Amino acid sequence: GLSFFSLYFLSFRPFHVEPTNIVSVNDDVQRVTDEASAMNKRIHYYSRLTSPADRALIAPDHVLPAPDEIYVYSPLGTAFKVDSCTDGYGKNSSLVTIFMIWNTMMGTSILSIPWGIKQAGFTSGIILILLMGILTLYCCYRVVKSRQVIPLTDTSNWEFPDVCKFYFGSFGQWSSLLFSMVSLVGAMVVYWVLMSNFLFNTGKFIYNFVHDINVTDIVPGTNGSNKVICPSAASDYPPQNRSVMFSSGNRTGFELFEEWWDKSQTVPFYLIAVLLPLLNLKSPSFFAKFNVLGTISVVYLVFLVTVKAAHLGIHLEFNWFTENEFFVPEFRILFPQLTGVLTLAFFIHNCVITLLQNNRNQENNVRDLSIAYFLVGLTYLYVGVIIFASFPSPPLSKECIEQNFLDNFPSDDIMSFVARIFLLFQMMTVYPLLGYLARVQLLRQFFGNAYPSLFHVLILNLAIVGAGVAMARFYPNIGGIIRYSGATCGLAFVFVYPSLIYMISLHRAGQLTWPALIIHIFIILLGLANLIAQFLL
Repeated sequence: GLSFFSLYFLSFRPFHVEPTNIVSVNDDVQRVTDEASAMNKRIHYYSRLTSPADRALIAPDHVLPAPDEIYVYSPLGTAFKVDSCTDGYGKNSSLVTIFMIWNTMMGTSILSIPWGIKQAGFTSGIILILLMGILTLYCCYRVVKSRQVIPLTDTSNWEFPDVCKFYFGSFGQWSSLLFSMVSLVGAMVVYWVLMSNFLFNTGKFIYNFVHDINVTDIVPGTNGSNKVICPSAASDYPPQNRSVMFSSGNRTGFELFEEWWDKSQTVPFYLIAVLLPLLNLKSPSFFAKFNVLGTISVVYLVFLVTVKAAHLGIHLEFNWFTENEFFVPEFRILFPQLTGVLTLAFFIHNCVITLLQNNRNQENNVRDLSIAYFLVGLTYLYVGVIIFASFPSPPLSKECIEQNFLDNFPSDDIMSFVARIFLLFQMMTVYPLLGYLARVQLLRQFFGNAYPSLFHVLILNLAIVGAGVAMARFYPNIGGIIRYSGATCGLAFVFVYPSLIYMISLHRAGQLTWPALIIHIFIILLGLANLIAQFLL
């Protein structure tokens, strides 16, 4: 998922945007004076009279607007006021930069990594996580370097969509917008499905606790204090939402609660009352203050996985190509389902330039990016491998690992309840930010304004919310949604555009060689095969 707070720390030369599109992390609306706007236009005019290498017409510091008139322009269509600004250089250390990239990349995909390993096989799953991490890192490196190979043009304020527009014209501009919207809307759909899941389980836990009801889900599971369940094996049982009550409580009231508190029939609609009004706010800056919850949630998930594994132990049996009742083969034909999830799990290509722009030592960008990818891959490996290895087989089969591994723990599990509370609140604060980014990207392209009217914004938000409700109602499979959206947006931003741009730049410089051509065509074919395979398997 995209970490909104990281955009606040950028440091560019002044850039003017219309006052209606300016927000601040601390204030709802900020204004740009006419003097600052006029000065900014003169500075940009002079800077284009000569090549970027000629600094004769670069505006000196004493004519720049006052610090309180300097804003940071984000490629997402907003501007943020900064407290101070150095001459084109960031103020973050490498450690902060690495953490920002890690925090931005870590998202809902971590919940589906154990399922992806199960689909690919334990050994091939580990190998694929390593290979996809290396491949997406290389493509991300190509994105970072893409601006530097454009001659005679000041690209200091460019983002990757600007590079795409430079090389591919309006097609690059609109296609990058399309794939960016796929990633944003896909993330919002996944969030709605997960929020419905977490709200359902949280409400069920609270109701049972308040009414002193002891409820056991009618699904296969282990016994003992560290119970693990297998919801996917409940096809021969009544629906998962139904339960059997063993002790005190009003049975009529309990049945009424289960009728009105259903994971797919009712709960997805309850979220509309809370989230739709938040989506229509002009400024989402208030919600950016809660981004630290994302880090806390991931840290707590790692802690939960460690504690559960310590209690459950390790349950592994290596069957290289054959499948038995409790274990899956080490190599499975369904491995593209994991590569689709990993494409989104390692996806940061559309905003990596923004994140690295504020690095104090720009010469360390590649090193810091590599370290961040290593830490992200290590986190995915740890969670995926530990959940898969500790899943109790027997008595349950490894096939029982759910697309959201928290579903393998019953609603009355205390640690899982805390994790769901953390994730629910975090997602409810991030969801309006994602909706704001989608609104800015789409409406500004068509209407030149991120908030043309309440009617326009409401129609867009109803469409996005409707997609989330429909998926939560009819296709609540986050692994499937993640892999489809990941493979689709990854085809453009991860595989095709970085490779094509690199080959075109080498060709224009007369430096394109056959090995480079073959390698990057192969990368493009891998991305295309990754997308096609999602619909075949």
